[in-house]
Amino acid sequence: MFDLHGRVAVVTGASSGLGLQMATGFAKQGADLVIMARRMEKLEKVAENIRALGVRCLPIQCDVTDSDAVNKAAEEAFKFYGQIDILVNNAGASKNAGVLDMTDEEWDFTLQADLTSVFKVTRAFAKFMVQKRYGRIINIASIYGQVGNTAMDTVAYHSSKGGVINFTRAVAAELAKYNVTCNTISPGYFETELTVDTLKTESFTNFMKASVPLGRYGHEGELNPAAIFLASDEASYITGQNIKVDGGYTSI
Repeated sequence: MFDLHGRVAVVTGASSGLGLQMATGFAKQGADLVIMARRMEKLEKVAENIRALGVRCLPIQCDVTDSDAVNKAAEEAFKFYGQIDILVNNAGASKNAGVLDMTDEEWDFTLQADLTSVFKVTRAFAKFMVQKRYGRIINIASIYGQVGNTAMDTVAYHSSKGGVINFTRAVAAELAKYNVTCNTISPGYFETELTVDTLKTESFTNFMKASVPLGRYGHEGELNPAAIFLASDEASYITGQNIKVDGGYTSI
C-alpha cells in the first residue's frame, strides 16, 4: 500500500522544514519530485539528496505569489515529466500582529503568501491533472485555521489558513468529476527553521505542555504519513477533508 512509483509530486516551499520533509517522504515511496522555493541554492542541495534515493527531482525557483512565475513553473514541470499527479501547497509566510495593530501591508502580505498563493499554484497545476483525469491536491493549513489562540497575536495567519481549509472544500467539489481529490492537512506545533525561535521560548513551551494532550511538539517526519496517505491511490474516495496532525491540540 501507499506505493508512489510512477507518480510525479510537486511540493512548494520544499527547500526546508515541512516541505523538505514531505518531499523526502514522497521520494522514499518512489515518487519523482518537482521541488519549488525561492532559494535555488538550497533547492539544488535538496535535489541532490532526493536523487540519491533513486528517483528523479526537478528543482524550480519560484515565488508562489507571482502568477507568471507560477504558470511558467507548471509548464516547465509538465514539459519535463509529461504528467503532474500530486501537488502539495506548502509554501507560506506570515507577518504577525493582532487586529488592533496589524497594518494593511502586513495583512496583505500574509494573505498573499498563505492563501492567494494556494489559489495561484492550484490553478496552474490542476489543469494538467484534469487533462489526465487524475490528481491529488494537498493543501497545508494549520490548527490556527480553525481556532483562535492566546499564545500570540496573528490574526492574518488565522484568517488565511481558515481560507485554505474552505478553498480546499470548494476545489474538492469542483474537481471531483475529473477524478482529482483535494484535501487539507492542518499541522500543530512542529519545529522548523521558521518556528524554532518561538517554540523554544519558555513561555511557549509551557503553553504547549498545557494545551497539547501529547505534551510535545511534532517531530521531524511526523507529518509525512498523512501526506503520503492522501497522495496515494488508496485515498481515492477521500476528498474535501481536513486532517489535523496536532498531538490532540484541537480535540480539547
